[in-house]
Amino acid sequence: MSTLGTSGVEVSGLGFGAAVIGNLFTEVTDEEAHAAVAAAWESGIRYFDTAPHYGLGLSEQRLGAALSAYPRSELTVSTKVGRRLEPAEGPGDDLANGFAVPATRRRVWDFSADGVRRTLEASLERLGLDRVDVVYLHDPDDHAEQAFHEGYPALEKLRSQGVVGAIGAGMNQAEMLTRFVRDTDVDVVLCAGRYTLLDQSALTELLPAAVERGVSVVIGGAFNSGLLADPKPGATYNYAQAPGDLLDRALRMREIAERHGIGLRAAALAYCAAHPAVASVLVGARSAAEVRDAADQFATPVPDAFWQELRETGLLEDRT
Repeated sequence: MSTLGTSGVEVSGLGFGAAVIGNLFTEVTDEEAHAAVAAAWESGIRYFDTAPHYGLGLSEQRLGAALSAYPRSELTVSTKVGRRLEPAEGPGDDLANGFAVPATRRRVWDFSADGVRRTLEASLERLGLDRVDVVYLHDPDDHAEQAFHEGYPALEKLRSQGVVGAIGAGMNQAEMLTRFVRDTDVDVVLCAGRYTLLDQSALTELLPAAVERGVSVVIGGAFNSGLLADPKPGATYNYAQAPGDLLDRALRMREIAERHGIGLRAAALAYCAAHPAVASVLVGARSAAEVRDAADQFATPVPDAFWQELRETGLLEDRT
């Protein structure tokens, strides 16, 4: 377990990313979602991350229902604000936004202080909880001014009131997260897809700044949405089809990993977890089997010789 900044909120080294049980790309049944969360608990995972965006609230509903079977004091739950859900009418689905759910709600970008409070209240209702441990500003890329001047102060106030334990921002980029680390008093940032075996852009400024400021980093997208989990033609990289050069690079990495007696997934998770700024690595799983595999891979020791060969072959830049 690691503590997020100085907040006192603890997270397990491996966390459960609940976007998938919000029907990310394809449907997951209630039973499969419940079994995945149960397998996470049985595997020692104690940190669970969700958001209203994931399945238009379905992820929060399913996660809350599944976690109700376990002691609340032993769990750390995070959700996000910035996309407020409102009722929507008419047929259709949400696949354009990546989720196989009916479009019964619509997302409204809202990083205002009132929007933050309303979004969090709705999340608590869906989760069936009276509090969450961590709240992130979710993807404020195109809403920086409102996020910094309205959303962040609202989170800071909620933290000072004891409503939440830790606050931060979660994004698919490193640059604005670095600004949060340097210019605010966040406890943690969630960086997705920018500190992996294929993309080390977070190493340039974000991770050194986090170490300097005592801010924790949670890593999402350790497999870059699929390519590092199972590199093959047609695999996805950051939610689009992987370019040929990156597919070749991932295939070469897998070959080296197997020669050293490990899986590429184990190496991908170990790489993320090893940085001193990183408190937890989130993995999304749509079944109990996928959760158990992730836990096994996370626990697999990766030999130093593997890292040495990656650097000698130029597959991994040596920034040490």
